[in-house]
Amino acid sequence: MVPEKQNQLNKAAFIGLFFLTALPLVSSPVALVAGFSFSFVFGNPLPQLTARVSKTLLKLSVVGLGFGVNFVEVIEVGKNSILLTLVSISATIGLGLLLGRALRLPKNTVTLLSFGTAICGGSAIAAMAPVIRADDDEIAVSLATVFALNAVALVIFPPLGALFHLDQNQFGLWAALAIHDTSSVVGASAAYGALALSIGTTAKLTRALWIAPFALVAGFLCQSKERTGIPLFILGFIAAAFINNWLPEFQPLWNVVYAISKQSLVMTLFLIGAGLTRQVLRQVGLKPLLLGVILWIIVSIATLILIVGGQIS
Repeated sequence: MVPEKQNQLNKAAFIGLFFLTALPLVSSPVALVAGFSFSFVFGNPLPQLTARVSKTLLKLSVVGLGFGVNFVEVIEVGKNSILLTLVSISATIGLGLLLGRALRLPKNTVTLLSFGTAICGGSAIAAMAPVIRADDDEIAVSLATVFALNAVALVIFPPLGALFHLDQNQFGLWAALAIHDTSSVVGASAAYGALALSIGTTAKLTRALWIAPFALVAGFLCQSKERTGIPLFILGFIAAAFINNWLPEFQPLWNVVYAISKQSLVMTLFLIGAGLTRQVLRQVGLKPLLLGVILWIIVSIATLILIVGGQIS
């Protein structure tokens, strides 16, 4: 009787924490850590339900994030760098796959980390995960790695920019190319200056548009007997971006949908974190973090050299 009562209390507490993550003051890293901590201490009381809900909520969140993309503005800014963007993203993903193979990491984990590093961190991982049918533990490990590096970037990038005497234009570009998540790009760029913030945010959104085509390519390359058709949530992301641009008179509504989608992604991360158990951690080890750090350092140094040398402007 006592174990059953404790189980009911655990379920109630788990559900309560899940709904608390809907509050705007709860960030993605906090939600992920909260879910993981609860599971680590008490265990996940609803493992099957959380696995199903997290996958559905993840797809819906990705679609909603499309309403935060101004398709025309981003294309206008990035039209002169399409080839460079395509090459840099492809090179980062290719390098990540090679490093992952050398470290003998699971293919899905390597793909998620590489994709997140190449484009825009957590959003890219969220979009790619359903396409390659990544497990919750693979998603959680990838997101945890990215969030850890985002936290480091927020602290070290502004002083590094000053150390290398980057102007605001250069720093904004470097932040957009080398920092994973848009939120961290915004934070680091804002600390450097208003112009850096404007350039960094726009450049990052330009890269975010590549989520859909790369995810579609991955879907076709990873086809199996169980996989049929084009992932509808990717098409939904594209449609949302177009709607956001075509119907600007409804911008207040799109802003609300985008904000809700960002927070629903946070709620999803709580569920995903709850799937990161002690057993999973023992199986994974430190190799994913090592891959993320090596890939991030290489990308950061390479892009800095190209920006300072004038090859990227």
